[in-house]
Amino acid sequence: MPTAALLARSASLFAVASAFQSSRPPLLFSSRSIGSISNPSHLKMTTGPFPELTVFDLDACFWDQEMYTLSKIPDESNVVKGDLNGRGEGVVGVMSGRSRISLHKGSLLALQSHLDGKYPEMKVCFASSADTPLAEQIGRAALKLLEVVPGTTVWDLVVNRDWDGEDLNQIGRQPPLSANKSATHFPILRELTRVRYDRMLFFDDCQWGDHCGQVERACKEKETGNGPVTIRTPFGLGTDEWAAGLEKYAKEYQQLDGADNYNLRK
Repeated sequence: MPTAALLARSASLFAVASAFQSSRPPLLFSSRSIGSISNPSHLKMTTGPFPELTVFDLDACFWDQEMYTLSKIPDESNVVKGDLNGRGEGVVGVMSGRSRISLHKGSLLALQSHLDGKYPEMKVCFASSADTPLAEQIGRAALKLLEVVPGTTVWDLVVNRDWDGEDLNQIGRQPPLSANKSATHFPILRELTRVRYDRMLFFDDCQWGDHCGQVERACKEKETGNGPVTIRTPFGLGTDEWAAGLEKYAKEYQQLDGADNYNLRK
């Protein structure tokens, strides 16, 4: 899509979302029983089909910190080395002042498996409503430092490999983005990636707003009436939540495919 047209579309999306309050409301979920997994120990990794696009929220979902609480943009002098899930020693943490940013276990497993090609045709993007421009900068800096395996950062995999070096991630809430991901982040991702909503899988902690519910209700394909498969991660993305997301997506895909209306053009 031409840049001018995309900017015009983005401005329109922001206008729709401008009524949403940008400040953070009270926490919605305080119990793991809400939007979580009942018997995670019984879940196993699915053999597919897999989503074409997996979208991760960042703060308190993909990693363990909230960027709006931090004040220093990290650089290479702020990295913490450690074991990368048995794959060797690499960057497992990044210091922003006295706070350490680290990936949740499910996030690291997901990206390592993605790097290994275990999810054919799948790509990854981030959708974060980081509060301030500084929070956005801290988040992007951390993505460029944290490693999936030694020598390969999250940015290397998600931006450089998946999207040939183009940063399609929607991070922040400054115009054309907003606090409402269903009104701005996801419609923009739909246009930029050309991946249908019903071929997406979305993880969000939903601590400050029900982003999963909003995206499910607002972002639907006309032909199927379905939107992204969503998983709430109020305690961060663990390995069980990652497995549950793959399983849930596979079931919904098979239901649509069985109705002979899923193999539609993007």
